[in-house]
Amino acid sequence: MTRFEFATASRILFGAGTLREIGPIAKGFGHRALIVTGRSLLRSSTLDRLLEAQGIAWSPLAVAGEPKIDDIERGIQLARGEGCDLVIGFGGGSAIDAAKAVGALTTNEGDVLDYLEIIGRARPLTHAPLPVIAVPTTAGTGAEVTRNAVIAAPAHRVKVSLRSPHLLPKVAVVDPELTHDLPPGLTASTGLDTLTQLIEPYVSCKANPLIDSICAEGIRRVARSLRRVFDNGAEKSAREDMALASLFGGLALANAGLGAVHGFASPIGGMFPAPHGAVCAALLPHVMETNLIALRERAPAARRCVVSTRWRGCSSAAIAWAPLKELAGWSTSVRT
Repeated sequence: MTRFEFATASRILFGAGTLREIGPIAKGFGHRALIVTGRSLLRSSTLDRLLEAQGIAWSPLAVAGEPKIDDIERGIQLARGEGCDLVIGFGGGSAIDAAKAVGALTTNEGDVLDYLEIIGRARPLTHAPLPVIAVPTTAGTGAEVTRNAVIAAPAHRVKVSLRSPHLLPKVAVVDPELTHDLPPGLTASTGLDTLTQLIEPYVSCKANPLIDSICAEGIRRVARSLRRVFDNGAEKSAREDMALASLFGGLALANAGLGAVHGFASPIGGMFPAPHGAVCAALLPHVMETNLIALRERAPAARRCVVSTRWRGCSSAAIAWAPLKELAGWSTSVRT
């Protein structure tokens, strides 16, 4: 068997109501937290009370949309100025990525660009970050268990990553109840990001038996629950499926990488204000079609080329598009 390794957050808590356990967990890491949220600080009110009950002081940092270099610089200044010894990312992937970046760069000297890949110097982190607790409130990016933080650089019209094993959060608290009030458009776009982040690692050249099992289970959950939760956001079992699938996608991409969908989605997202999940949905069938053609040429007997009898004799295009075209067309037509 091929050698492989697997790295993730030090601890993962999954299940309805797990947010209520965060107070004692946070107290084990520090006494003053920087809480990084999305645009609205009001969504973290329950978290605020849980921390206060444990005697933990906190300072808020709101990040509107995908975190920009300026947002990270503002967070670093706030964390240092307030003496924060803990960072909590509470929100979607953007808030969690911002929390990871601020936690890492608060303890490492220099400019943000010193550590960014592509447009920066890609310097390695030399000091351990502040401990980060990640609490996702969407089911999409899996950022709670990944080792990078995506940061927008508007001046360069790109999105780039701060990347290091040190960026893995200390604790991921995945409470599906936090996703129940997501609107249908956001449910759709984040859910299709989840699907993409399960398919791409599964067909990655870095895949291994552990990744295969995680991805296959995640894809099954998305297939049975994404449309259901779009139609009825209060459906508990479907929300749990999507939250777990999102977590699985993060575990998979952090250890097996992604593919051409995200390779294209990153520069597209840097140039246009399009929802990341909708971009992935539009690209996914085209990339799958190309991947199937290449895989059939290189390894026609490979397990990933085996399809059900329903599709035997069909073209690569038909196989790639049929299961996805309804979801892709439906999600990209949704206005968020």
